[in-house]
Amino acid sequence: MLIHELEKIMEQHTERLIRLAFYYVRDLQSAEDIVQDVFIKFYDNQQNYEERGELKAYLSKLVSNRSKDYLRSWTYRRIQVQQKIAAKQTITRRDMLVRQDEQTLIENAILALPFKQREVIIHFYFEELSVVDIAQLINIPESTVKTRLRRGRELLKLQLQHVEWEVLLHE
Repeated sequence: MLIHELEKIMEQHTERLIRLAFYYVRDLQSAEDIVQDVFIKFYDNQQNYEERGELKAYLSKLVSNRSKDYLRSWTYRRIQVQQKIAAKQTITRRDMLVRQDEQTLIENAILALPFKQREVIIHFYFEELSVVDIAQLINIPESTVKTRLRRGRELLKLQLQHVEWEVLLHE
């Protein structure tokens, strides 16, 4: 693979992959690092890649796996401890009136979901994968994917029920 081909692949997939990694790790810097690592790994091991399916799915799988590895890493745990200490020192309340952008509210609600529900919601709605594809991607039964989707939707509905959608206010 030529550098030009890799640049073209990166141009097509980077933004989507960073968003995917961000939904896993909840940190933009870490998400960017994960995607960079994935592209380096992809370039270094390109001889092992066989075009059996879609490149989008292959890169998504690499990002998902690398994100999960990061969440299990000592670095992530150390950052979590540091953030908890900092949060206790500077307790601040978020003013919901300031955060009126619907997209931000939805993204924050998704990020607040437990990992298992967040993972399938991300793949289903943002990656636009089917239940079957999600089950294969994360190696769980289809019924488990459906259950996690249902529970994730229920949790999102609870979190977003107090939001007065601007579109509905003008009707």
